[in-house]
Amino acid sequence: MNSLSLLLPTTLLCTVVLCQCHADENTKKIANKKAISTQTAPTKSKKAETPPPKATIESISYGPHPKQVMTFWKAESAKPTPLLFYIHGGGWQAGNRMAGMAGYVPAMNKAGISVVSIEYRFIEEAITDGVVPPVKACLHDAARALQFARSKAHEWNIDKTKIAAAGGSAGACSSLWLAFHDDLADPNSSDPVARESSRLFCAAVSGAQTTLDPKQMQDWIPNSTYGSHAFGIFKVTDGKRQRDFQLFLAKRDEIMPWIQEYSPFHLVSKDDPPVYMFYNNAPAKGEIAKDPTHSANFGILLREKLDHAGVPCELSYPGAPDSTHKTVLAYLIAQLQK
Repeated sequence: MNSLSLLLPTTLLCTVVLCQCHADENTKKIANKKAISTQTAPTKSKKAETPPPKATIESISYGPHPKQVMTFWKAESAKPTPLLFYIHGGGWQAGNRMAGMAGYVPAMNKAGISVVSIEYRFIEEAITDGVVPPVKACLHDAARALQFARSKAHEWNIDKTKIAAAGGSAGACSSLWLAFHDDLADPNSSDPVARESSRLFCAAVSGAQTTLDPKQMQDWIPNSTYGSHAFGIFKVTDGKRQRDFQLFLAKRDEIMPWIQEYSPFHLVSKDDPPVYMFYNNAPAKGEIAKDPTHSANFGILLREKLDHAGVPCELSYPGAPDSTHKTVLAYLIAQLQK
């Protein structure tokens, strides 16, 4: 056996060992890379929503249901102040009274305007309570809350002749309903709250549904899908209630008395208070809308009716030719400081 023969096994052994070492190192590197790559990347924490200022009275019941509560922020003043009466949105199915208050309360209080924001029964809670149609609970809760706030005028230093309603989406629809509905005060009631007026000084809303008539919705905004839930019209899918616009249309004639009572458009009369409507989209009557539930078409058609009735109305949207106030806040302050 020559020396080369003796060296060959040793060389091979070293080579195998070295290769194995390199393999082990590579395996470790790959494993480390995989470990790093599979780690959850640090998520950016969501910016916490600014809380509203501390309330003067945090939670006041205006009725027996747990949802019939409001919060009050008092503007300091030697004389009675105007009041912003706020109704939150959420399709009458979601949301809460603190929504938007971080912006509204400081601006209103600085302008010498007190603020009330309310909770109310949602559609599902109205159904549980046996209210027919369900939207009656949402709207009559708002009216009762308004009467309750007005009954506190002396205690809260409020000018009961200057109460403005505001809200977005369903809260906007509720605000318009209050603005256009006949006074719900019952002067002969033994309940002092029920004797108070439900009428408004003005209303300023954003993204309002101005009608609850499915035929009008379809004519104004062909891809409308909203509204059936207000009247308890659903289809059931997997045991869950879902809105059904086609069934809503089919039942239109049957429920027309409800539509005439709860649709803001149908309640307009010449003695109604001034109204401001804001939409974040330009109108296109009769055309498909990107956001059919909050289309400015709602505003255009209601303004036409208000103009005909002689009720002051300002409609604001991108490119609006005759809008003086660019925001709901600006309009409210201008009106309530008159």
